[in-house]
Amino acid sequence: MKSKILWRANQHQKNKSNLFKYEKFLFLKYKLKISQKYSKILKWSIKNPNKFWNSIWDFGRVIGNKNEKFEKSNIFFKNKFLKNSKLNFAENLLTKNDNSKAITFINENGFKKVRTWKELNKNTHKLINFFKSIKIKEKDRIAAYLPNLIETVESFIASSAIGSIWSSCSPDFGTKGVIERFSQINPKVLIICDRYFYNGKEINVIKRLPLILNKIKSIKHVIIINYPEKSFLKFNKSKNVKYINWNRIMKMNTNKFEFKKFDFEHELAILYSSGTTGKPKCICHRSGGVLLQHLKEHQLHSEIKQNDNVFYFTTCGWMMWNWLVTVLSSKASIVLFEGFPMYKRDDLLIKLADEEKITLFGVSAKYIDALNKSKILNKKKYQLKNLRTICSTGSPLSEEGFRFIYKKVKSNVHLASISGGTDIVSCFVLGNIYEPVVAGQIQNKGLGMDVDIFNDNGKPIKNKKGELVCKNPFPTIPLKFWNDKNNIKFKKTYFNKYKNTWHHGDYAEVKKSGGFIIYGRSDTTLNPGGVRLGTSEIYSEVEKFREVKDSIVVGQSWDNDIRIILFVVMNKNYKFNNELIRKIKIQIRTNASPRHVPNKILNVNDIPRTKNGKIVELAVKNIIEGNEVKNREALANPETLNEFKNLKELNY
Repeated sequence: MKSKILWRANQHQKNKSNLFKYEKFLFLKYKLKISQKYSKILKWSIKNPNKFWNSIWDFGRVIGNKNEKFEKSNIFFKNKFLKNSKLNFAENLLTKNDNSKAITFINENGFKKVRTWKELNKNTHKLINFFKSIKIKEKDRIAAYLPNLIETVESFIASSAIGSIWSSCSPDFGTKGVIERFSQINPKVLIICDRYFYNGKEINVIKRLPLILNKIKSIKHVIIINYPEKSFLKFNKSKNVKYINWNRIMKMNTNKFEFKKFDFEHELAILYSSGTTGKPKCICHRSGGVLLQHLKEHQLHSEIKQNDNVFYFTTCGWMMWNWLVTVLSSKASIVLFEGFPMYKRDDLLIKLADEEKITLFGVSAKYIDALNKSKILNKKKYQLKNLRTICSTGSPLSEEGFRFIYKKVKSNVHLASISGGTDIVSCFVLGNIYEPVVAGQIQNKGLGMDVDIFNDNGKPIKNKKGELVCKNPFPTIPLKFWNDKNNIKFKKTYFNKYKNTWHHGDYAEVKKSGGFIIYGRSDTTLNPGGVRLGTSEIYSEVEKFREVKDSIVVGQSWDNDIRIILFVVMNKNYKFNNELIRKIKIQIRTNASPRHVPNKILNVNDIPRTKNGKIVELAVKNIIEGNEVKNREALANPETLNEFKNLKELNY
């Protein structure tokens, strides 16, 4: 175990941490003695939910009217925190109003734009006034079909300021995908950009507008943003809809605006499930819970401080975008990147982190793996003097990925693998500065979150694989699914497997030390011979091969059992052959187990992924077994599925 420890915070880092400040705060308020033991704070936070979430409001300096009442219910999702408290989400994000930078935008070509706090406040107020002028009311939906622009952030803040409900999709969702999502929530306003760029290619988005308006009749106003530094793309206008250009709104006068305080439970945003198994679910989140949970995760788990520069590689169609925007409530600035993360140079984002003095650098595990394979990095290349934290999410980060960060990126950095979901727009398990970083493990459960691993009988297990659950209520339980009468879909999604316990659908393990390992989604675990195996154990071995660019592993129903099929995409200059197959099988047999060894290894040109970059194992399983793949529109590259059809190698 000791040999796996890659990093520990030194005493100076611990003493300067937000977590230590919070510890002192708890002593003054509740006479709690913690002595820099994370397990003590965690235990107290779970046993005292009302005191804990109240303390987050106070420590995070939330602007609003707090009511300390906790309404307990026997029904898990009906517990109410800080009942009847009032706040305005936007007011808590517009925490500064000076000439220091609030948001930096950089695209793949290196174009950069900075928005100061003063400009952010001014622009947001102009947008608020415009929404009011077109009679947008509380709980009206405002939909955004936008790249990761500063204007996207301003639109979200303005939407929450007036109590309307925000919903966004990134433009890599095709026309069908965006219609499928927004048509369920009947938005009155659509904000759209004329184009975006990815890997040097220009994609026209505005030409999709007529069909969107034809299918979603509720849209009465369209705000059009043209991509920074580009001429405006023309399009055909539809009748019965009013159009306005963003620049016209920015030329309007600003009237004084008083932030109205809304209920703690007030609707903030609607996010969408990936939709790979059917129609995307519309997950409606509450403003108070999201603010408190994000303040906790930013300040106590991620050590974000005032004037920090925080970066997360995301689109506005992924929950990490919402997580990133709320960083503003900690008086830190955020950095937005738009485009392909390895455009023209594999270390593009690391260069950005160095030049922009990034303090928290957030990326996916897949990106870390790709960076490792590129062999481009060594610690001498970039100073990264300001970088204190690296966050990894999206999929499990392998031990190899952990070691790569410390060997090639920076040795004195807190690498926090984190895991949660769109369902809770936050995390169940993540990092903290008091505990060591162990290769391949997420450090611990989040404060206030009684996360555990259950077996199929609903019993807690340690050092064994099972289902990730949360045993206690928390404030980012979704308020509801949109158009879900009597919460039927909602209850089926999270509370069907275990009574009154949140079942998240991740296959995972908790170590006796408290560290977590996520093995993948429960519905994609493998069951050869009736033994349940996580796909991540296979991926972590395959990722070590320089020859392999990408891979996907699925279970194929075969001869009254399940057999494991591994598909690999080759890197340039390498050939797929029997020798490679032999080496991969030996590696998996040696480092995972004989049960993990694939029955067949096949070569393909590409792997199907969701818009957020997650591989879609279930879709491939359905294709190879001759079943229909529902909702191909949820995929970024649905055409890749054709390659998995009718493979003769899978018929024997």
